Formats: sequence, structure tokens, C-alpha cells
Amino acid sequence: MYRYKREQERKEEGDYYSMSMMRRQRCYLDISIGEELEGRIIVELFNDVVPKTAENFRALCTGEKGIGPNTAVPLHYKGGRFHRVIKGFMVQGGDISAGDGTGGESIYGLKFEDENFDMKHERKGMLSMANAGPNTNGSQFFITTTRTSHLDGKHVVFGKVVKGMGVVRSIEHVTTGEADCPTVDVTIVDCGEIPEGADDAISNFFNDGDAYADWPADLDES
Repeated sequence: MYRYKREQERKEEGDYYSMSMMRRQRCYLDISIGEELEGRIIVELFNDVVPKTAENFRALCTGEKGIGPNTAVPLHYKGGRFHRVIKGFMVQGGDISAGDGTGGESIYGLKFEDENFDMKHERKGMLSMANAGPNTNGSQFFITTTRTSHLDGKHVVFGKVVKGMGVVRSIEHVTTGEADCPTVDVTIVDCGEIPEGADDAISNFFNDGDAYADWPADLDES
């Protein structure tokens, strides 16, 4: 019994070490507002903490899984839009099938379970799964524009914005109408994974060289 316990402890220690040494993956979302290209958002995924949830987002960025068996649409964020924007709270997108918040599909099936709630909505720029209740994760996600601790334990945080928060702020400040839907199209015109060591190419979007281009409100950490 003691030997078995020690073997389990060694395995857990090894798993922890492997996870702590894991490289966090990065993805990009190129955003247009109306007919104008706004810029690039770079997100870092917490694949060391929520690997299943992070992999869902990564694969939906690359589109490598092909057509969804449930919705019969590409499992790909490209061409999708941000359908819900609430200033001072969050911007939401990722409905790959309906485009209005009523659809979506994960790479694991229509929905998948909440992986864990270890990461918190502790600051602006946190990337989290939108859902319709427990264990209803699909493809929809949101990015916070402030601390939203009331969502902890309800939505799975799986990444954060590391560059391009100013683009998120631009989305946040678009005019909205019924159901918090933008009155202009906010579109993911391209997206994908950034290979390890590769240039994120974000400088191509900002003539002044400011890769972050944050709004004045971003000077604090809330």
C-alpha cells in the first residue's frame, strides 16, 4: 500500500512538473470594424491549466478540424463576428453557426464540460468560455474589459490578451443596439496559431509602432 502511494505521489509530482514546464500557446485574431481593419489581438492560452478548453479554442482558430458534424459549418472562427458587446464588461464572439449567440459547436461535439475554474476573471483581457449554464461550453467566448470576479466558478477562463488590448477597447466602444449587438459588423477576418518563436506580426497593424495601442482606461490594472 505504501509503495503504491509513493508511486502515485511520484506520478503526480511528475505531471505537475511537466505541466509547469509546458509552453503556453499563442493565437491571433485579426479584427475589422465595419469595412476597416482594426488590428490584431494576441492571446496566450492556459493550456497548462485547462488543456482541453485551450485546445478547443486553438483548433477553432486554425480551422484544422474541418466541418462540424452537428452544425454542418466549418469549425473555424474565421469570418465570424462579435455579436454581443457590453461597455465596461466584455466583448463576446465565437458563434460559428448562427452568429447571434444562439449557436456554436466545439471540436468535441456540440457542447463539452467545464474543465475547472482554477483561473479567475481577475483583470481586463481575460479570455473565458461563454455558456448557457454548467457544462455547456461550445465555441463562444468572451474577453473581459474589466475585473469580473462574479463570473468566477461559472465560466472557464482559458487565456488572456497579451497584445492588442486596444483592439478589444475599440470593439468595446462600438455602438450597439438590441440585445447588445453591434450596429456595425465586428468581424474576425483571419485567425490562427502563432508557432513557437515566430513573429506575431502585430507591428504591421500599427503605424506608430505601439503594439498595444491601449485606451487611457488601460493605464490601471482593473
